[in-house]
Amino acid sequence: MDLFGESFHADPYPAYARLRADGGVHHVSTPDGAKAWLVTRYADVREGLADPRLSLDRTNASAGYRGFSLPPALDANLLNLDPPDHTRLRRLIAGAFTPNRVEALAPSIEVAARELLTSLPSGEPVDLISSFAAPLPVRVIGDLLGVPAQDHDRFRTWTTVLLSPRADQPPTAARDAVMAMQAFLLDLVARKRAEPADDLLSALIAVRDDEDRLTEDELVSLAFLALWAGYENLVNLIGNGVAALLTRPDRLSTLRDSPDLLPSAIEELTRFDQPLQFAIRRFPVTDVDIAGTVVPAGDTVLLGIASANHDPEVFESPEDLRLDRAPNPHLSYGHGIHRSFGSRLSQVEAAVAFAALLERDITLAVPAGDLRWQPSFRNRGLIELPVRLG
Repeated sequence: MDLFGESFHADPYPAYARLRADGGVHHVSTPDGAKAWLVTRYADVREGLADPRLSLDRTNASAGYRGFSLPPALDANLLNLDPPDHTRLRRLIAGAFTPNRVEALAPSIEVAARELLTSLPSGEPVDLISSFAAPLPVRVIGDLLGVPAQDHDRFRTWTTVLLSPRADQPPTAARDAVMAMQAFLLDLVARKRAEPADDLLSALIAVRDDEDRLTEDELVSLAFLALWAGYENLVNLIGNGVAALLTRPDRLSTLRDSPDLLPSAIEELTRFDQPLQFAIRRFPVTDVDIAGTVVPAGDTVLLGIASANHDPEVFESPEDLRLDRAPNPHLSYGHGIHRSFGSRLSQVEAAVAFAALLERDITLAVPAGDLRWQPSFRNRGLIELPVRLG
């Protein structure tokens, strides 16, 4: 099976179905040649997400582990920590990243979405990724963190270099983008400490719990994580979701006629074509039995969220886009102590974005088979989404 080849990028779900049928865990080679254990069935993935024996800390990886590393000022985030450090950090974040703060962003998200759509021409092809799906989360995360509006374009340039690299991009481009983001965020934290404002970063600087506070590296790392995760996932959720609806005109028509379906539709679109194919890599701290296979300590484990979200043992007709699917226990936001703390923000942003898009007549400007997908085995997203707006 050409697991991570061109056909996989175009549609990974048939490959996941064959893997689930063959077993719950498979030893695979990733595109960079690294070895990993891929877990494919819902029950095993859900259990693995909450298993304390599967560590996120890279120090528990075997000596041969090769992975993307960040400078210390960006690396002290929830994606690399286990309890008790993870517990302390998450508790401190919860004191600033409140549901009220997220809900209060909805009006500004709606204004941003409408401004972006109003600026787009009618009747001629336009790339919905570069003109709407990408700039919207940059504005939202920028407003959330308190990034000045004039710096939003710089953030978008850096994230594009990291997430959608061009073929002619110089070898040092990713490193340069990371270093530029680090320098900017360090300066931003210093400015917010000197002149606090009504934003998440100022709140994180001020938060304390039993005299415990976030360190400088933790503050910068959390800002980096919020930007990275908040940007990438929403870009792909909007792009993948719109593509799923446009290639199923009956579903799009149903959603237009029944806007009350939007909350459940967002959950179903999140399940149906999950932007993040695998959870952040795990490393067993001891030999672990997964689906009847003993995975040695230190090996890399990939928990297949996208595969789990299409497991017919849990989801009836998983390849069918059911806008009213209920219950819908998808694992797109994780499970257990590592469940994404930004899940509610993602839901609010997606609901506003799709509601605004549904007010415009929208059709694909190219045949569905001509849509191009990013050549990434971890992140599922379109390179561009050509559409015509009415």
